[in-house]
Amino acid sequence: MIVFDGGGILLDVEGTTSSISFVYDVLFDHAKRHVGEFLAARRGDPAVRAAAAALASATGLPADAIDTPEGTGHLTLAALDLMNRDVKETALKTLQGMIWRGGYESGEIVAHVFDDVPPALDQWADSGLDVRIYSSGSIEAQRLFFAHTSHGDLTPRLRGHYDTTTGPKREPESYAAIAADMGLEPRRILFVSDVGAELDAARHAGMATALAVRPGNRDPGGVFVHEPVSSFAEIVT
Repeated sequence: MIVFDGGGILLDVEGTTSSISFVYDVLFDHAKRHVGEFLAARRGDPAVRAAAAALASATGLPADAIDTPEGTGHLTLAALDLMNRDVKETALKTLQGMIWRGGYESGEIVAHVFDDVPPALDQWADSGLDVRIYSSGSIEAQRLFFAHTSHGDLTPRLRGHYDTTTGPKREPESYAAIAADMGLEPRRILFVSDVGAELDAARHAGMATALAVRPGNRDPGGVFVHEPVSSFAEIVT
């Protein structure tokens, strides 16, 4: 159990609020199945073009690759390769968020959250805590996720979202920037994640930390020892 008397809680998604299996078996699978057709059908959309150009730049392809069927094929293969290797590339995460929007809106995707998450979010928000999300998934993907969960729309309980445009999740500077944006001293923010290196970085920045222990999670690794919690109910505020 963790007794936390600070002002804000920062949450990871995969392996913390949701199962790793949902991310890989549902979200990634959906993106892999639809990325090619999505790029071909939406190549005229400025936002899609911008994401495709950034992806092309990150993978050594011409910036205008999306303009031809052959180039779109190369972009598709590049995106699939990054997803298969679980590379946290910002351009890919932006593209995934766009693809998932259609799945959420059609009802094909319903986001999984652990049963203890909604009541904890309710309690924290009702008590005045500033609860935000920091994930390698794009901000758009995060908003879609929490708006379409198996427990309904949880977005009213969240005050903000951060992704890798703020900085890498394993760098202390990213957490310092988030604390500054939240207007809180780092020590008054509790960061919860299943990845030791992320928790180490948050600890270096001065944040309090908690290790999420969820079914299917991998060995967290990392350097420091972080207090484990298997349910958000174990975080007492």
